Amino acid sequence: MKIDPPTWHPDPSKPSFKAPAGAVDAHCHVFGPGDQFPYAPERKYTPSDASKDMLFALRDHLDLSRNVIVQASCHGKDNAALLDALRAEPELTRGIAVVDPAISDEDLEELDKAGVRGIRFNFVRRLVDPGPKDVYIKMAERIKALGWHVVVYFEAPDLEELTPFLKSLPVTVVIDHMGRPDTAAGVEGEGFQNFISLMEDEKFWVKVGCPERLTILGPPYDDVAPFARALVERFPDRVLWGTDWPHPNMKSHLPDDGLLVDRIPVIAPTEELQKKLLIDNPMRLYWSR
Repeated sequence: MKIDPPTWHPDPSKPSFKAPAGAVDAHCHVFGPGDQFPYAPERKYTPSDASKDMLFALRDHLDLSRNVIVQASCHGKDNAALLDALRAEPELTRGIAVVDPAISDEDLEELDKAGVRGIRFNFVRRLVDPGPKDVYIKMAERIKALGWHVVVYFEAPDLEELTPFLKSLPVTVVIDHMGRPDTAAGVEGEGFQNFISLMEDEKFWVKVGCPERLTILGPPYDDVAPFARALVERFPDRVLWGTDWPHPNMKSHLPDDGLLVDRIPVIAPTEELQKKLLIDNPMRLYWSR
């Protein structure tokens, strides 16, 4: 399979916004290196390598403090690259894994010891072939005993069909990328208002980063900011932020991670909201034990 060109900015700017000490990048990835951690045979794309050392260097460049590393679909259910990153900096990292339903309790406990705090269910068909929902529900029941949560990635048109399933999950549910709203329809559009209604249930959290994936206008992503700000202001105790580095499958442009950090005060305009978004919420969800 052809290797995709790099999707990360080669020289990200230094942010003007100074994140508060202890700030967490709560959504990022590591890819490979492929010669050490091979990509999954069933993958639908092959990324350029983006190692843990590159991720940690970016974190320092952006003056952030911690990372929550999410298993990417290109690595399938082999979490070796994720675990390698978590074990390299155990105090500063936590992880979200993708697991085989047949995984043993012992292997789940090993993931937990390494810093994994949840599993990801991906329903974006261009990236994966989703499994049966009853299998996902059984997995959620198994991880409940560990105190883990579920991270779910889907696109806005699938929200209505997925809602009963999401509500049935017996654990906290974190939704990636604001549920990928149709930004052309506006904050008051039916689709985003349905998402707001889902979020009224306190079991749901949401990640408010990733404007580069949702924008129509392009940088600096002014068309996406109202969606994120609405969620931050309405649900301040259940929002998370992340860079999404190294921005897998981005084709329109190479996002400047410094600019992404500089958008934080636009979507979280007060110091109190910034502290909740960047420190209090991710620390409660990922570092409370």
